[in-house]
Amino acid sequence: MAQQASPELGWMTGLDERLEGVPWCRADRSGNVPALGFGGGNMVPMDTKMCQRPLWDSRLHLAPDQANYKKNEEVTLSCPEGFQPSFAHVKCSSEVQSFTGGKPVYREVWTGRNSRGAWVRIRSSVECSEVLQVDPGTFEISSTSIKLKWTCKLPDACQGMRAMCRLAAPSSPPCEAEEVNGEQMLHGQEGTFTCSPLQPFTEYSVTIDLPPNTTLFSWLFTTEETVPAKPEQLWLDPDRGSLRWSSLPPCNGEIIGYQLSITARNAGDSSVLETERLRLNGSVTELRLPEHSPGSSYAVTIRGVTAAGAGAALMREFHGNSSSDTPRPQGISCRSARDIAPSQGTAVLPLRPIARGSEAAREHQLIVATTHNASLIDSICSGQPRLSNASVYLAALLNLTAPTDFVLGDGSRGQGQRNAALRPGRDYTALLRLVRLGPQAEKSTCVCYSFSVVAEQTAGQWHGIVIGLVVVLTVLLVSAVILWLVLSRKRKYLPNKTKEDN
Repeated sequence: MAQQASPELGWMTGLDERLEGVPWCRADRSGNVPALGFGGGNMVPMDTKMCQRPLWDSRLHLAPDQANYKKNEEVTLSCPEGFQPSFAHVKCSSEVQSFTGGKPVYREVWTGRNSRGAWVRIRSSVECSEVLQVDPGTFEISSTSIKLKWTCKLPDACQGMRAMCRLAAPSSPPCEAEEVNGEQMLHGQEGTFTCSPLQPFTEYSVTIDLPPNTTLFSWLFTTEETVPAKPEQLWLDPDRGSLRWSSLPPCNGEIIGYQLSITARNAGDSSVLETERLRLNGSVTELRLPEHSPGSSYAVTIRGVTAAGAGAALMREFHGNSSSDTPRPQGISCRSARDIAPSQGTAVLPLRPIARGSEAAREHQLIVATTHNASLIDSICSGQPRLSNASVYLAALLNLTAPTDFVLGDGSRGQGQRNAALRPGRDYTALLRLVRLGPQAEKSTCVCYSFSVVAEQTAGQWHGIVIGLVVVLTVLLVSAVILWLVLSRKRKYLPNKTKEDN
């Protein structure tokens, strides 16, 4: 049998049965109902003059901070910086929840003041909500700008927001960055904030504040790297026989390396070009030239490299013990071709293998260009040539181990290459090129052959020339006859005139 309640607690009769299965709101044997959270308030057996502290978000700060509050006592709520409570001011009262045995059961009710100043029933827990949401996944960072998207979660709390962009730390030489005046008032419920123009590879702070002194968002950004500036100093140390340069500052990005291209010519044979392309570590500032000699000339380009790529190149030309800021390529004196046959579109190149010894079997490229331009020839030999069907093409791949006479333009094809017939009236340069690849370098050697294919005169052209010559000779003959007749008559006229005068 169920235990009978005492007459003094008659209003509790049946309460256990009503609250069966709800242990957090079940009366104990003394008749007391635990004052635990139930929606917006606590259930109490009588209308007391006090309310217990509500069990809301643990991050909430209540002022005054107490365990119990008087009825209708206004309490101020606040959250950590960047968060806002759904109600800034609350107070509690009580209302009748139900009747048991003719006795009312009261329920604590908390109300909050909305943006219009009216007190409304709080029907759920009060929480600290993020005022402003800025998703890092929407950041757009370049070398010159920072862009982010923002959304105000509590529009009433976002009035007067201000976004600012500043240098995170003072800059110092040689990488001095100017302070940016990036400040903007934010309006509405969502939008974007862009900070520009900025320096590459520089740290900036972006903050969004809410007056008077609440920071809603703060983030440190580093702008993207860009290619480095052009190197400023490059010289040849004649005593050490080495190239030296000044290291680049990391103003546009971390200098991860240097790219060098060195084209050497020997004064004894200017038809041979030795080109070496190197990739050196960013800490290296000197390169030995193993074949340095007083009679050699060097065309050198150097450029710095960051994660964004290679920058502008500094070009220098060195002749023996002197140097110049402006490259002055030595005149190319290419070798000649023989047995040039315009009617057949062929010419014979006396090729000699470039590699010797163990490298003799290396594959040689024969590249043909329809030009005598020295700078284009240099670029073809030193870099990866841009091949086309007309102006620059690969005529053959040869495994030269001994001197060979190669017929250029005979139309033979091998391994997909084209040895097209030569066209009369054009200038040609053929480059025998050998490439050697190393871990950090690519070395190419070229021997150039230069010639022109003279246009042949056809039978029709010769017929026209002969007719033209006959016409010219005829005109000259007629003119000579006329001149002779005139002079003859003049000689007859002069003696008669002299007699008359006498």
